[in-house]
Amino acid sequence: MATLLAVNSAASLWGPYKDIWQTVGNALWRRQPEAVHLLDMILKKHKPDFISLFRNPPKNVQQHEKVQKASTEGVAIQGQQGTRLLPEQLIKEAFILSDLFDIGELAAVELLLAGEHQQPHFPGLTRGLVAVLLYWDGKRCIANSLKALIQSRRGKTWTLELSPELVSMTTRFTEELMEQGLTYKVLTLVSQIDVNNEFEKLQRERGLGSEKHRKEVSDLIKECRQSLAESLFAWACQSPLGKDDTLLLIGHLEKVTVEANGSLDAVNLALLMALLYCFDISFLEQSTEERDDMIHQLPLLTERQYIATIHSRLQDSQLWKLPGLQATVRLAWALALRGISQLPDVTALAEFTEADEAMAELAIADNVFLFLTESVVVSENFYQEEFYIRRIHNLITDFLALMPMKVKQLRNRADEDARIIHMSMQMGNEPPISLRRDLEHLMLLIGELYKKNPFNLELALEYWCPSEPLQTSTIMGSYLGVAHQRPPQRQVVLSKFVRQMGDLLPPTIYIPYLKMLQGLANGPQCAHYCFSLLKVNGSSHVENIQGTGGSPVSWEHFFHSLMLYHEHLRKDLPSADSVQYRHLPSRGITQKEQDGLIAFLQLTSTIITWSENARLALCEHPQWTPVVVILGLLQCSIPPVLKAELLKTLAAFGKSPEIAASLWQSLEYTQILQTVRVPSQRQAIGIEVELNEIESRCEEYPLTRAFCQLISTLVESSFPSNLGAGLRPPGFDPYLQFLRDSVFLRFRTRAYRRAAEKWEVAEVVLEVFYKLLRDYEPQLEDFVDQFVELQGEEIIAYKPPGFSLMYHLLNESPMLELALSLLEEGVKQLDTYAPFPGKKHLEKAVQHCLALLNLTLQKENLFMDLLRESQLALIVSPLEQLLQGINPRTKKADNVVNIARYLYHGNTNSELAFESAKILCCISCNSNIQIKLVGDFTHDQSVSQKLMAGFVECLDSEDTEEFVRLEEGSELEKKLAGIRHETRIHILNLLITSLERNPPNLALYLLGFELKKPVSTTNLQDPGVLGCPRTCLHAILNILEKGTEGRTGPVAVRESPQLAELCYQVIYQLCACADTSGPTMRYLRTSQDFLFSQLQHLPFSNKEYEMSMLNQMSWLMKTASIELRVTSLNRQRSHTQRLLHLLLDDMPVKPYSDGEGGIEDENRSVSGFLHFDTTTKVRRKILSILDSIDFSQEIPEPLQLDFFDRTQIEQVIANCEHKNLRGQTVCNVKLLHRVLVAEVNALQGMAAIGQRPLLMEEISTILQYVVGRNKLLQCLHAKRHVLESWRQLVEIILTACPQDLIQAEDRQLIIRDILQDVHDKILDDEAAQELMPVVAGAVFTLTAHLSQAVRTEQKQPLVLGPGETHYAFMLDSSFTSPPPAENPMVGFASIGDSSLHIILKKLLDFILKTGGGFQRVRTHLYGSLLYYLQIAQRPDEPDTLEAAKKTMWERLTAPEDVFSKLQRENIAIIESYGAALMEVVCRDACDGHEIGRMLALALLDRIVSVDKQQQWLLYLSNSGYLKVLVDSLVEDDHTLQSLLTPQPPLLKALYTYESKMAFLTRVAKIQQGALELLRSGVIVRLAQCQVYDMRPEMDPQGCCSFSFHILIPYKQSCAVRM
Repeated sequence: MATLLAVNSAASLWGPYKDIWQTVGNALWRRQPEAVHLLDMILKKHKPDFISLFRNPPKNVQQHEKVQKASTEGVAIQGQQGTRLLPEQLIKEAFILSDLFDIGELAAVELLLAGEHQQPHFPGLTRGLVAVLLYWDGKRCIANSLKALIQSRRGKTWTLELSPELVSMTTRFTEELMEQGLTYKVLTLVSQIDVNNEFEKLQRERGLGSEKHRKEVSDLIKECRQSLAESLFAWACQSPLGKDDTLLLIGHLEKVTVEANGSLDAVNLALLMALLYCFDISFLEQSTEERDDMIHQLPLLTERQYIATIHSRLQDSQLWKLPGLQATVRLAWALALRGISQLPDVTALAEFTEADEAMAELAIADNVFLFLTESVVVSENFYQEEFYIRRIHNLITDFLALMPMKVKQLRNRADEDARIIHMSMQMGNEPPISLRRDLEHLMLLIGELYKKNPFNLELALEYWCPSEPLQTSTIMGSYLGVAHQRPPQRQVVLSKFVRQMGDLLPPTIYIPYLKMLQGLANGPQCAHYCFSLLKVNGSSHVENIQGTGGSPVSWEHFFHSLMLYHEHLRKDLPSADSVQYRHLPSRGITQKEQDGLIAFLQLTSTIITWSENARLALCEHPQWTPVVVILGLLQCSIPPVLKAELLKTLAAFGKSPEIAASLWQSLEYTQILQTVRVPSQRQAIGIEVELNEIESRCEEYPLTRAFCQLISTLVESSFPSNLGAGLRPPGFDPYLQFLRDSVFLRFRTRAYRRAAEKWEVAEVVLEVFYKLLRDYEPQLEDFVDQFVELQGEEIIAYKPPGFSLMYHLLNESPMLELALSLLEEGVKQLDTYAPFPGKKHLEKAVQHCLALLNLTLQKENLFMDLLRESQLALIVSPLEQLLQGINPRTKKADNVVNIARYLYHGNTNSELAFESAKILCCISCNSNIQIKLVGDFTHDQSVSQKLMAGFVECLDSEDTEEFVRLEEGSELEKKLAGIRHETRIHILNLLITSLERNPPNLALYLLGFELKKPVSTTNLQDPGVLGCPRTCLHAILNILEKGTEGRTGPVAVRESPQLAELCYQVIYQLCACADTSGPTMRYLRTSQDFLFSQLQHLPFSNKEYEMSMLNQMSWLMKTASIELRVTSLNRQRSHTQRLLHLLLDDMPVKPYSDGEGGIEDENRSVSGFLHFDTTTKVRRKILSILDSIDFSQEIPEPLQLDFFDRTQIEQVIANCEHKNLRGQTVCNVKLLHRVLVAEVNALQGMAAIGQRPLLMEEISTILQYVVGRNKLLQCLHAKRHVLESWRQLVEIILTACPQDLIQAEDRQLIIRDILQDVHDKILDDEAAQELMPVVAGAVFTLTAHLSQAVRTEQKQPLVLGPGETHYAFMLDSSFTSPPPAENPMVGFASIGDSSLHIILKKLLDFILKTGGGFQRVRTHLYGSLLYYLQIAQRPDEPDTLEAAKKTMWERLTAPEDVFSKLQRENIAIIESYGAALMEVVCRDACDGHEIGRMLALALLDRIVSVDKQQQWLLYLSNSGYLKVLVDSLVEDDHTLQSLLTPQPPLLKALYTYESKMAFLTRVAKIQQGALELLRSGVIVRLAQCQVYDMRPEMDPQGCCSFSFHILIPYKQSCAVRM
């Protein structure tokens, strides 16, 4: 019993359910192969949870007593020893929670403990409030898992393309659930769970917190109900419900009611759709292989009892609560029966199938089409599910195709009703109330259903049957066959319906028919067909347009009518004579006419929005001239609503640049907005008057919104700079002034009848500003006043609109103030978490405001630079300073805080958080602002907590992204995921930028460091420990931690490489900065074991994102280098040793049981390397990392140009180069594109116009080349970066770590392996030369350490005993004692002579590979070679025989020792390279960089000293290099003389001179050398040197030492030669 009363710390009502959902997601959505087995186990384990579905553990007397005593006796916790005492308060809360949710007492305790643990993720909430969230989150997880499992079933509607075994597993599992009564449970839960009731219970027990908490709880409850309902929907889609389950579903739907707005809520919509799919037999038309299996599963076709029961239930005359819902189900049933009746072998069901007509009649009598329009299609969730749309589409098309007589009956009834209405009107009576409007409702339903097309399904194509074979392959019917193939019968029937309904159209259904066409024209191909229909309709009746036979639904009729209206209304305009007004009613537009016109205008807009061909064809038609007629009508006296529609139609025309250009001129000419004031004119005209006098009075602004929409479209399509030239100063300014001063600045103070319209106005006007500023690039000519001549006088032309907007946004203008005030209001509204009218439009307006600030910040530097250079008398301030200003409403400097608060809404408003992060990233570059921002952010505790939570929430955002079905992920969801990703990138860039600034800075605040005390005193903790909040550092570590437990490594590295790269960079910067290094590394080491868990997964592999992968490894290795250095300095041996084992071992690493290396590890050190036993060896990690760096680099093909001059293009590319954020020099592609396009636009003449397409193609080629070049530069930079980091890590291992942690013999083997590998990679023919410098540096360090290791080892045995001076010649681990002195021939055993020879050859190959250039690289290699040659030098080798205390004979007859042997072999290898190597070294000794010369001379010195054959000496003298060296002494003389002045210049010359003299001395020691030197005239040259005659006069300390340095080599040289 004790085990039963143990508490699960993860909360059994939450943790396991979270795991189920995670596993289901991994297996079904993320398609992880390893998750399938795990899913099988979890489903078996948790099957009872799915069967009992939402049932809570019951209350229990024993548990109650146990919890009651928990404050004194404590409770046991699973997986932990002993018991834990619970505080009284927690026990009280547990009993409240137990009563609230009717759950067992221990389950309540578990939830509270889990709530306490999760509290840091929910700042501002108590554990009880978090427990409420966790309870419902557990329920949500189980409901979502159930839905996902059912969606993955094998079935008739969709497939997720999962593996057959996985589908079989989920199908079998869900079948078992269904057998246990799943439908009943789901329907019961959906009825029982009610948000309002739950909220009342929570409210009573104070279980609700802030607005955000309420919203989250309400969303979780709604999602539980929704997922349960969608589980049934998914089941019905895949395989219909059985008879009893279907009856249960019908029983539930009988009692359903609608929402306040008349639509079905999301849950009931899903259940209705589930029932409709139970009656769906459309899949029978598809000839799939599995069709026969599915037919056997379909009770509609196989069970007579099923049909009889359902039929009698639906025939029942008892009314449902929603008759429309009953009618919908009846219609679906009638169509199912009709569908069945057309199948073979169904005679047995004749008694039912013959009742389909009667059933359909019942449905129509209950206004089924009206209900579908008003309650189903307008429902909020309808367009979010593709299969809802498809089902209603099938329902309507089945009705039209399968019941043609019913449709005809509806049409006849409509014609009859139209006649009755006509007669009533003629007799002056009211039409009878009892008239049916079924056809009208059907048309409106079709129009409404296809009006939106979120999944780009273009289902409406089924209604269009191409009358002629189409020429293009792009426009095909929905049957998508060959051009002459017959379309399906269904399509023929539907297209016939569309055409016939338009024939002899009665006036009552004229508008519904147009609305239907508008829906059916929604889509590029549909619009084309609809355009053709309207064109064909008018063509046969051109002469008879006024007659009764003319089709009123045609372009001809519509534009003819528009012209007539224009002609009639225009007559009212010129004169104010009262006689004219007598006829106004006859010429005015009646309400019905207005509705008809609006419907046709909306249809026109839809068609020309989708079809460019239609747009151009209509516009260019000589008789219709739509743009002219519309502009004419806009000047007439017609209602604003109609004017608004006319403007919207113009906006649709304006989508084509060629139409937009002429439209601008027409707008200017017609003065829709008055831009030219005529002195004689008494009153203003145009839209401004309408806004101020008509719309403001009516408190409705359709015209203003439509005008802004028109300008917004035109600005995007075409932008004339000389607008209005000849009549006024040319430019866009009057339009901008109107939009800014009359619309934007006054939008808040106007009255609105419809609250949402306020935000609609703001959104549409801000959109215009955004587009204008987005397309503006500050140019030098903008800052010079341009004069134009107007009516004989010079006037200043208007500036570009972007200039004007920049000026207003860089000043404390009303525009900026209103924009900031709008941002403040927006965040206040969002903080309420309540729906309000126009919320979507407010969010869009705020987004445009933030985007405007963003654009201003991006362009302000260039703008202000150009302004400074110009003579304009304008004053502007940087926007970041203006944002620091005082907010007039709050009297605080809180503008930036308001912007940052949008991050808190990152989950619900990703775009706003993205723009906000971008602005913060932009302004964080300024150090002064950083300090102020930290003050503003931390001033108010609650705001500070919210801001921190906002940043963290955005970085954590991945957790909140629901899995989206891969094939169903809509464009919107993908776009939002991209935006969330970019937001995280901006936040990380903000941290990186801020960390480079002095403290206090934003990054320190966001990462949880001390701001009031010294940063280094910070004590970082896990979230929740000692009240530490969850910070950005925790979020970053969380991103990198995911996946480190498995074999595949960190998930972020693969799935979001750029994000992972920046995370590693932030951590490196924290470790590298002196202030933050201590606390960060302590925290990473103790709480996280970060470095070990990350390094064990190196090297990362991600070919697709190679640059990011290399940078990730770079930052990680740099951090590891710091860790090794710090732990070595602090003598934390176990930490250092553990990392060294990981990086250097060539034995498989056994995972450590704990964080510390044990005693055994100390003893074995890194000795695993050398035991050639049965254990399989693995590649050392340090070498694997090197393997993962590809030294080769693809180079883009050189440009092949036909038109542009290549050298000039190269020059332009060079001019467009700039340094990016990482300090790499890359070409700005956008700027280059602008420059090249401007060049093409500047060309004159017909030839240039003809060649324009070819020129644009060549520009595209150039841009592709530049993109390739940029990628090359960035890739090389990344490779250099990772090599530098790798080299740094290797150097730290060899130099900073305690020597005894790597045994001497192992150290040499490691160095040997690394040296050989690194040489192999750089000597490859494909290796990029740019990597040579880094590799050469690494080779130098490695050779130096190899030399040091060998020499140290040789000296070690000197401590064997007094009087013993034996050498252990190198490191064979098999030698347990040093060899005796008599046998010095053992050789370099452990590393082997052959290995040393290989290293030497590779070094020499590397020197030769550098060719003529890369002298600095060779400098490193000469140093390496010198260190290498030192290995063969005996440790005690004396310079003279006297020093050796041996006779010449003893020396000559002594056996050759290992040193002499190695030396002999070395010189043989060097000489095998012949003159090529000699040439390179000698040239470097004579010329080039000083250090290079010194090292080359030192190398020559060493080689000449051991070259017994004297080949090098011969080459030096024969090639004249010795002579050059001797002659250069004269030059050195002048330089050395200048060194003896009181303030000598740099000492390079002195060191070069010393090296040269040392070498000459070495040569002089050899007899042949001395002769060659005398031949070269060395004595003469030395005698000519005047520096030796000089005596120091001042500053004896400095100059004496110099003269000493100069004279000593001279004396040595002379002494040798004598």
